[in-house]
Amino acid sequence: MRYVNHHALTPWQQTNKSYLLVAVHQLYLFLEAYTRRRAEPLPGVLVDTSPKLTNLAAAMESPPALEALCALFGLSSFERRVLLLCVGMALIPNFGAVCAIAQENARMPFPTFQMAANVFNDSHWSALLPEAPLRRWQMIRLGNEQAFPLGALQVDEPILHFLQGYPFRDPHLHSLVRPLPESYRRYALQSTHQRLAERLVTTWQDGDMPAVHLCGPERADTWAIAAHACAHLHLPLYLLPAHRLPSLTHALQDLWNAWARACTFAPAALLVDCDPFPTPDPLRETAVMQLLQNISSPLILVAEERLSFLKSPLVTFEVPRLTPQEQRATWQASLGPSAQAWNEPVDRLVAQFNLTTPAIQAICLEAKRQPDVAQALWEICRTKARPRLDDLAQRIETTATWEDLVLPDAQRQTLKDIAAHVRQRTRVYQDWGFDKGGRGLGISALFAGQSGTGKTMAAEVIARTLQLDLYRIDLSSTVSKYIGETEKNLRKVFDAAEAGGAVLLFDEADALFGKRTQVKDSHDRYANLEVSYLLQRMETYQGLAILTTNLKDSIDTAFLRRLRFVVTFPFPGPEVRAEIWRRIFPNQTPLGGLDYRKLGRLSVSGGMIRNIALTAAFVAADEGEPVQMKHILQGARAEYTKLEKSLTDAEVQGWV
Repeated sequence: MRYVNHHALTPWQQTNKSYLLVAVHQLYLFLEAYTRRRAEPLPGVLVDTSPKLTNLAAAMESPPALEALCALFGLSSFERRVLLLCVGMALIPNFGAVCAIAQENARMPFPTFQMAANVFNDSHWSALLPEAPLRRWQMIRLGNEQAFPLGALQVDEPILHFLQGYPFRDPHLHSLVRPLPESYRRYALQSTHQRLAERLVTTWQDGDMPAVHLCGPERADTWAIAAHACAHLHLPLYLLPAHRLPSLTHALQDLWNAWARACTFAPAALLVDCDPFPTPDPLRETAVMQLLQNISSPLILVAEERLSFLKSPLVTFEVPRLTPQEQRATWQASLGPSAQAWNEPVDRLVAQFNLTTPAIQAICLEAKRQPDVAQALWEICRTKARPRLDDLAQRIETTATWEDLVLPDAQRQTLKDIAAHVRQRTRVYQDWGFDKGGRGLGISALFAGQSGTGKTMAAEVIARTLQLDLYRIDLSSTVSKYIGETEKNLRKVFDAAEAGGAVLLFDEADALFGKRTQVKDSHDRYANLEVSYLLQRMETYQGLAILTTNLKDSIDTAFLRRLRFVVTFPFPGPEVRAEIWRRIFPNQTPLGGLDYRKLGRLSVSGGMIRNIALTAAFVAADEGEPVQMKHILQGARAEYTKLEKSLTDAEVQGWV
């Protein structure tokens, strides 16, 4: 068979291939001579003293791959020949026939350890041990089920490719470990992160390279710091997600042996990303610990927080988010020469969004293709922040406007004040110096009132006004009976929301906020800690966090004092209900003779009014008529039946 080479070989590769073929062919001739003279083994040194090999090696700018491999792994002359036997089996078609003759067994057309020991006069049993280079580094493998040392020997495929002059690459290893994308080396680090990269370089520069733990809320930042440090040290950096670590001990052993072998060919650093790291996961934790104990190459563990299961101390660096000034510098650098034209939009972006350098660069690249760059920047920022929150909370489409919200003037004004605080918090806190306590830029509010009085709609209106996403988190499902789990659930939500500053609506706050009573056991004490944790995160959250409750009186006043705003949504009176009825139907809905004053007598909340109006619209549409009082009466009866209530004569008198 003639192989077609689609890629031109370099002069070194051509000479290297010739060198390997000459070495294998000489071994083949040696075996043929051995089969003709069985009286005693031929001198093994005949294989190594060919002038042709010497001349080929002298013509090469770097040593042949075969000799480089022997030097890297310290192979003896006997081990070198055993390896060449396997290479010959892979490259020379009738090599197996000579092996069968040498072993006087036609059923053994392959090299074996036993054959090598018989043929070469410098054989030594230590070459056959599992910890010896050939087997430890899996250069050769047993290819059939025959008992050792009579089993067929095969050269490992990646080793064969390397010997033929190609870069070493282990397909099995690369199915788990992949190079960190080159883009992370190109990201321009701001000063805070640049200093961390320099500290990592200093830690490793003296030759002793201890494992390093990088902790930070943004994966992209930690990856970029690691990439820059490794680039400075001329170390390729490879990524291994911790959740892909094998759980079985022997599989894990194979992994770190394969990694050590690859690093012998070309030194590299390994980044083990422990996020997301399922907790508790003892098998994966044990796997990470074993990696720390067995891998001697540079190792970086990355996680959002310090890994509590680590027994031995590690060199640990905390990776903070970029400061507002650094984010502004990143925005300006990423926007390029036109940055000065977008100073005001950039200030808004920095005030609202907390993004990494890679995210900012990608957003600018995409926005500069749009006709309205300023608006595109804002909208792309919103969408970039969504994926992490979408898995943890319900995103609510914000369609409601101030015109849809019917509230007393005092409550309406408070809602507008909340929006103003969110818009101006950077100016007041940072530019005007009010952030002396270091609590951050958080705005917190409590919306209290019966169901259907407009709490969720008010949150919608504020989010729409601020051009932000609104996410609803059901606290009743977030609270866990297991100590510590509630706090973990809340941490996930806030950490995911930090990048985009979305409006967070924590529904059913009564599930967590109850009147504090005497602490009788550890559960009571921890419940108070959970409440304190939520309030603390609300205060430091770079955005607006809203709690809703149907029972304001059940919340301890000590907790209420820590909230910036408290808005009470009253149950609507007749005049307010009449106004809600006037606004509830869209402009395109056909209406017929509705008496809003009479409708206002129906003692229902705004949410129930919407349900009744929707039912009435469906009934009218089915009858082919405009919405009339009779249809609303039918909708009201259906709503009251659902609630197991009855309409009173005073409520519906004169409707029909």
